[in-house]
Amino acid sequence: MKLAGLVAAVLMCVSSASAQTYPEKPVRVVVPFPAGGAADIVARQIAQGVSANLRAQFIVDNRAGAGGAIGADIVARAVPDGYTLLFASSSALSINPHLGGKLPYDALRDFTAIVLVGYAPNVLVIHPSVPAKSVKDLIAVARAKPGALNFASNGPGTLSHLTGELFNLRAGVKMVHIPYKGAAPAVIDTMAGNVSVLFAAFPSVTGQVRAGKLRALAVTSAKRAEIAPELPTVAEAALPGFESTQWWGLYGPAGLPTPIVNRLNTEANKVLKTNDVRKRLAADGAEAAGGTPQQLASYHKADYEKWAKVVKAADIKGE
Repeated sequence: MKLAGLVAAVLMCVSSASAQTYPEKPVRVVVPFPAGGAADIVARQIAQGVSANLRAQFIVDNRAGAGGAIGADIVARAVPDGYTLLFASSSALSINPHLGGKLPYDALRDFTAIVLVGYAPNVLVIHPSVPAKSVKDLIAVARAKPGALNFASNGPGTLSHLTGELFNLRAGVKMVHIPYKGAAPAVIDTMAGNVSVLFAAFPSVTGQVRAGKLRALAVTSAKRAEIAPELPTVAEAALPGFESTQWWGLYGPAGLPTPIVNRLNTEANKVLKTNDVRKRLAADGAEAAGGTPQQLASYHKADYEKWAKVVKAADIKGE
């Protein structure tokens, strides 16, 4: 056996042996969001569930700031031994890398995918004064009067902004972007009729839709949302292949040994099937995902490349 092959075989045996005894000390799960938010709560449930399954401590460490870059950088620089993990968002790993400014890590190369935790679609809502009962109607109105319709967002470079620009590109329309400082003012001005269209998180508009103050047309996920199964997806309603979701995934540093990745993936998938986690996600209009590490890696890469094209085509800059 050649030296390189012998070294590889030895390393594989060491990794397999390490995985059998892993974890032997507390595992740090870096969450790049403030404590108490929806993503933080889900991260803690995943950490607690995996901790119980493996009978080891999984300690959540909130390192918010710079759109998730601070926490992500900590993990990117960590030793790939399974004792430092990242509860990442699509904002940090798919969107922010394209908004200008050099990040201290490469979003695709500096992490090892473990499992897709969950995703939350936006819902496409319009002010009732807009003469549209469907996504096709909305596109027709926008095409008939270019620039007459506008859409609100939570701010430049946010998912709600990029979703609107993706809609413009895919539908061949030009709705004008009106940025706000957060979801609440965007929803309020859409209800007031100051803007026509909004791609919003479900919890921020559910009550207004039920009260008839906003009209929901579709969801932005690849499949219909469990929270509103009566709504079609944008893809099935008018634009095949359209998808835009906020998603969360569990990652380790690049080079995390495969046996450890697989063990964490197995235990996380078990947790994601529990009622407690599924209910917590559903409360925020999100759904549990799961699957293999390879599926997360592929999903992440496709999402990253999609937003790179949208940011470039729409000349979007971050705040």
